[in-house]
Amino acid sequence: MNFAQIILPLAQPCYTFAVSHIPDLRVGEAVVVQFGKKSLYTGIVLSLHNDPPKSGKVKPVLKRLYDFPLLSDIQIRFWSWMAEYYISTIGEVMRVALPSLVKPHATTEELYKPYALPQERVLRLIAAPDSEAFAKLARRAPRRAELIVQLQEAGGELPRQLSTADAATISALVGAGIIEIFERDSAPQLLPITESALPVLSPEQNEALQAINRGLEARNVALLHGVTSSGKTEIYTHHIARALERGEDVLLLVPEISLTAQLVERMRRIFSDRVITYHSKLTATRRTQIYMDMLRAPSGNFIVGARSALFLPYRKLGLVIVDEEHDTSYKQSEPNPRYHGRDAAIMLANLHGAKAILGSATPSLESFNNAMAGKYAGVSLTTRYGGSLPPKIIISDTLRAVKRGERKSHFNKELLDRIADRLAAGEQIILFQNRRGYASYVECPRCGWTARCPHCNVTLSRHLKSGSLNCHYCGYSIPDPHFCPECKTSQIEAMGMGTERIEEQISQLFPTARVLRLDSDSAKSDSAYNHIISEFAAGNADILIGTQIVAKGLDFKDVTLIGILNADNLTNAPDFRAVERAWQMILQVAGRAGRRDRAGEVVVQTADPSHPVFSALSEHGYQHFASAQLKERQLFNYPPFCRLIRITLRHADAQQLANTASTLGQMLRSKFGSRVLGPVTPLIDRIRGELIVEIILKIETTTSFARARVTLTEQIDALRRDSDHKGVAIICNVDPM
Repeated sequence: MNFAQIILPLAQPCYTFAVSHIPDLRVGEAVVVQFGKKSLYTGIVLSLHNDPPKSGKVKPVLKRLYDFPLLSDIQIRFWSWMAEYYISTIGEVMRVALPSLVKPHATTEELYKPYALPQERVLRLIAAPDSEAFAKLARRAPRRAELIVQLQEAGGELPRQLSTADAATISALVGAGIIEIFERDSAPQLLPITESALPVLSPEQNEALQAINRGLEARNVALLHGVTSSGKTEIYTHHIARALERGEDVLLLVPEISLTAQLVERMRRIFSDRVITYHSKLTATRRTQIYMDMLRAPSGNFIVGARSALFLPYRKLGLVIVDEEHDTSYKQSEPNPRYHGRDAAIMLANLHGAKAILGSATPSLESFNNAMAGKYAGVSLTTRYGGSLPPKIIISDTLRAVKRGERKSHFNKELLDRIADRLAAGEQIILFQNRRGYASYVECPRCGWTARCPHCNVTLSRHLKSGSLNCHYCGYSIPDPHFCPECKTSQIEAMGMGTERIEEQISQLFPTARVLRLDSDSAKSDSAYNHIISEFAAGNADILIGTQIVAKGLDFKDVTLIGILNADNLTNAPDFRAVERAWQMILQVAGRAGRRDRAGEVVVQTADPSHPVFSALSEHGYQHFASAQLKERQLFNYPPFCRLIRITLRHADAQQLANTASTLGQMLRSKFGSRVLGPVTPLIDRIRGELIVEIILKIETTTSFARARVTLTEQIDALRRDSDHKGVAIICNVDPM
């Protein structure tokens, strides 16, 4: 073949390079190419052919990097699907898929530093002595004879680190011409499966396990809907063990690896060193090492990872488990491709011919609908493991408490009394407030001034510990002012509440209580997060105050009370998914209570106790709630009964942005008609100095979504070619969350 289509880690299409001078080049191999006048990039061979480009000079590939492909055929198909479905380039997929050390770039060959595979020293037997000579050697130098036997049993070659011989023994055999030493790329060794016993399943768990097995025989995906503390993880372990015994790779996907430390620890207690964690917070060297080891190792790897683990080079993927499949953290927000980890995991399993299990106590309506329609096998666990009862949910009316004088700070008496009772009993409490910092904003009561971010159209949040006002969108920060900059009054008031303020108030109300706070400010690193969790789990604190972090995969045996302090923040979001998310968040947090032999309670503080979410919590189960929500979604034609694409336009100039948005809206209406909504200005219409306008495209499930994406791409490309609209960023988000 004379030419190759090369993928580059850029928001660019593939380019043609000459490759006739590189013998036996294969699809999936990594090569070095010059792109532009100076830059050297790592590229991946997408295809090989003999068709020269119709115009332009063809540059040659400079060299190949390794003697093996970096990508398998399945990985290339996965990348291609992701680029097509999520309306990005395959180069953008490459940019997020490969560890940084695998795809270096530089301006000169001297600066270009490809990843060097680790080397190992190997002993090779080159002249084994005959039986008589060996017998003499065994009597005179038994250690040398032992090494020869080791080499013979290993097939003639043995890595130096696996040999028990000392340096003198090796040197003597080398000097005698019996063995030699050479270096090669180190080959990763697959560790044996641990002999630790799998957890014993309850009758209901065993029934669910068998139901999943039956369901996966007929379908490729099973949805395991198990109430919190029902023992979904124990069922996972049995499926994982069977797949590993078959020599298959296993991927256990979690929303955020740092927030699921207890799950990883439970897996390691069973599968020991076979558990490999993979996520973006690992060092570049460690991510690259894992990638290269899997590329050259046999199958049978067990990966526990965040969504980036989807891009690892699985040889024989047999099982994919998506834990907490409803979690919004699975959706990539930026940069492109803006993929959903759960949906991509199902596609990856399909490409490998593997099975997928989705697990959640509060499944997404999309997955629930797929199970009801028979697309997925549906399996339920309705009782908690060990016989513990689900927590009692109490809806506490905030307005009523205010009228009766039964409210202190941000707490209703109904909650405060229960906190006091639990502290007296030596039990633990979790207080949930889904907003970090001290206050949502500060305001001058005299003139109405509020501190706002100069780059984003949002107020600055007060953070007491750092003594600053911070923007949670761009990171802008200023010192907490002591005086109003407008009228100079010193009586600036903090409005709203965050976890820092709750921590302060609860410490005043219960001065002897030991209080910890868990949010992205107090747990900026994995070590800080693990320290807070371990302290609380060990009983060294009485009250844990946190954001949604406290809802994710935590198991505390002594927690018997949950307080949800401002549930209205969850239900009042301007989003058609707000009710679903509020329900999921409340139930997930509530699930932390009463997980052993002591009953739990959950106090939900709200100013609107008649809201459907709260009545459903106390009166109905998940199926009733989900069915009602699906009827409402169908009535208004929202997912899962249609597909959404959100088109975001950004520019610093308001007039330029308005003109481009209006033009694009007209172009799309000429193709899609009433399926186009907008352009509209979102609630937060400026971030990092750029103004924002959005257009929503609704596509019925009865219409070809692939054709709709092609038409949309054609219209956007035509607009970008128009000089009147240069510089306006246009971003497509398929299946936005």
